[in-house]
Amino acid sequence: MIILITLKGLVGIDSVQVGLIVVCVSQVYMACQSMLIVLVGYTPEYRIQQQDGTSLSQQELLQHVTFTEDIDSIATEWFLIKQQAYKVSLAGSLFFAGLLVGNVVFGPLSDNRQETCLFFEVVFGYVSALAPSYEVFAVSRLLVGLMNGGIGLVCFVLTQEYVGKSYWAMTGTLTSMTFAIGIALFGALGYFIQPWRSLAMAANSSGVLFFLLSVTLPESPRWLYSQGQTERAEEVLNYMAVRNGNATSNLMLQQVGFAKARNQSKRGTGVLQLVIHPVLRLRTMVLMYVWYACSLVYYGLTLGASESSGNRYVNVAMYGLVELPAYPLCIYFINKAGRRKSMASFLGLAGTACLCTMFVPESTGNLLSVTSLALVGKLMVSAAFNIAYVYTSELYPTVIRNAGLGVCSMSCRVGGILAPFVPSMRALHTSMPFTVFCLSGLSAGCLGLLLPETLNAPAAETLEELGSPTRSRVLEIRQQNKCFNLFA
Repeated sequence: MIILITLKGLVGIDSVQVGLIVVCVSQVYMACQSMLIVLVGYTPEYRIQQQDGTSLSQQELLQHVTFTEDIDSIATEWFLIKQQAYKVSLAGSLFFAGLLVGNVVFGPLSDNRQETCLFFEVVFGYVSALAPSYEVFAVSRLLVGLMNGGIGLVCFVLTQEYVGKSYWAMTGTLTSMTFAIGIALFGALGYFIQPWRSLAMAANSSGVLFFLLSVTLPESPRWLYSQGQTERAEEVLNYMAVRNGNATSNLMLQQVGFAKARNQSKRGTGVLQLVIHPVLRLRTMVLMYVWYACSLVYYGLTLGASESSGNRYVNVAMYGLVELPAYPLCIYFINKAGRRKSMASFLGLAGTACLCTMFVPESTGNLLSVTSLALVGKLMVSAAFNIAYVYTSELYPTVIRNAGLGVCSMSCRVGGILAPFVPSMRALHTSMPFTVFCLSGLSAGCLGLLLPETLNAPAAETLEELGSPTRSRVLEIRQQNKCFNLFA
């Protein structure tokens, strides 16, 4: 996409800052919804008064069960124990299934769907808090995830398109950091508001504020321009300029670059090319597994925070805060060691940290414990996850990049769907969840070494450049020419 003006200078920094703040801070609300099941689905220990070894029906079980803690959660209210215990994990999986569908449904739509998605997510969030039965709660979580998937995609795009290309890495990092802070704030909120319905109401209420703020956000002028809606893009830019006291007259955008984009799209930029092209086929298979493993380990460790030893509210907060050092770490290493080695190393370290938890007793001190090693694993997989976003974008040519990212994102959601069930594998053996995380991290790290390095290598723009003997020279020339492009 070619745009002949920048937002900087014409639009001014104030309008960009306000838009970025609203979009980034909305990640706090999204993090609360993503982690809601961690606290509202907590299952305390319980005793069943059973005589003569006779089996009890579900109705009889309700009369003979005694919880050891005075906890108000969906597990204690609807007695989701024994054969019904899977329903807690199922509710968490339904949320991530909604994310998967939301990405597919709302991805191609205009970014003005943000307000609609956010409105319905808030509505369905209140339905979750007021659900009269588990069935209503489960369906509402699916619908919340559906809307959350649409909002997440739109927010990511807006943070990129409200600013120039040179700020994309910074805005993407800010978005991830506020999501991590949102996890920590949700842990603190759960400490002060422990009844699950009140906690769900409080966590969802922040969405009302973000909805009111999002209504004031203009559409992305870059998106309007890319869709050929030049006049509307001009109107938005004029509006933003006036808001900042930089009124302009006769602002016009030239419609260039669209013929080239259409010609490229006709040459096959769909998902089918990811299977047909031999180079893309290998990359896609490896990247899909890497994204799946990152999501499984990332969400699996976070969703299992309440089951770790120690205060569950502190654990949830720590699993959010531990992500913050990951972002400067990955920025440093991807520019020093490269994308491939950095991503593979962080995944390997995440798997190793999970492996070490199997050899540490639960009763050890705070410095070396299962929880601290799990936090190290969360730190490492968070860094790997962030590198995967950057690395994947660089591995796909421009004409196929959206399709590649879409397929990897779907694979990522599959890992999220399975993640809630992994902590419940403690019922088989206490080390079973970490065994799954260990094998996933180590295998993904090894497979990641099969990918080529992209550090200081200009990205390909067409399918023909992949595997071409003259590719390096062509890309070198293009990279030199980009220095004369205002938006390179």
